Amino acid sequence: MTPEERSRPQPLAVDIDMPYHLGSAGVSDDLAHTIDYAKVVQRVVEVGTAQDSSLLETLAERLLTMLLDEFPITQVKLWVRKLHPPITAVTGSVGVTVERTRPAQQFQQRGLVPSPFLVEQLHRLPKGKALDVAAGHGRHSLFLASQGYEVDAIDRDENALAQLAAAAQSHAYSTITTRALDLEQPAPFDPGLGKEVYDVIVVFFYLHRSLFPSLIDALKPGGILAYETFTIDNYFHHQHPKRWEFCLTPNELLRLSSGLQILHYDEGGHRGNQTSGLAYTAQLLAHKPMHSSPST
Repeated sequence: MTPEERSRPQPLAVDIDMPYHLGSAGVSDDLAHTIDYAKVVQRVVEVGTAQDSSLLETLAERLLTMLLDEFPITQVKLWVRKLHPPITAVTGSVGVTVERTRPAQQFQQRGLVPSPFLVEQLHRLPKGKALDVAAGHGRHSLFLASQGYEVDAIDRDENALAQLAAAAQSHAYSTITTRALDLEQPAPFDPGLGKEVYDVIVVFFYLHRSLFPSLIDALKPGGILAYETFTIDNYFHHQHPKRWEFCLTPNELLRLSSGLQILHYDEGGHRGNQTSGLAYTAQLLAHKPMHSSPST
């Protein structure tokens, strides 16, 4: 991005990882039944030379969009880098790595991008039935449905759920069920989530501490809870949420999910779906043991 960089041609390298199920290609031996990587290379060069890009991230996004639009793939990972940047003290290449699934690309165009944390951890989630708590307009419900999950979406906002149902219908996702439910009714209150019903429960940017026992009960043995919401640091840095009570204190999410086996936990600044700035969140992936530990 320096003037020197902008004035000199920059050799770029583009590494592309596109998982693809061969299907009949291994039987037919027909190029039409697989991906023509010569065509991929041709299109990458055409997109990369069609117009200037000040940022590698911009070029990477253009390439991602083209690949997902034009080739029969559902996932792509790119590594785009400058091989010899004319910057003092840089002795190797510099670049960016980006990854996208076709559903995530489609949802981005509709403003319904799933959390990067959920996308990153998707490979660790068991298949089956999922519960999306405080689903809102359904960015996570739609994403999970696109990955083959049967999804129950609950929220107290009936209008948001109606929009989710309409989006599910437009995508032909018949596996999403919506239910209007106020989870914050006065105690004693049973939200009726059931016992050992769900393989996956996702909760993003919603915090109601008294709900955790019901969430844990609703998980099947072997099920996974994926949770992310704001920490108190976000309140101090961004004054969001407006009330600090809606933010987690240090390690609080670990205490609230005690009894589950922690697979991943991180507190700190994370990049979300916005292009700039950090959100301070706690991210948790936790597994319900297959059997209870024997009492001693």
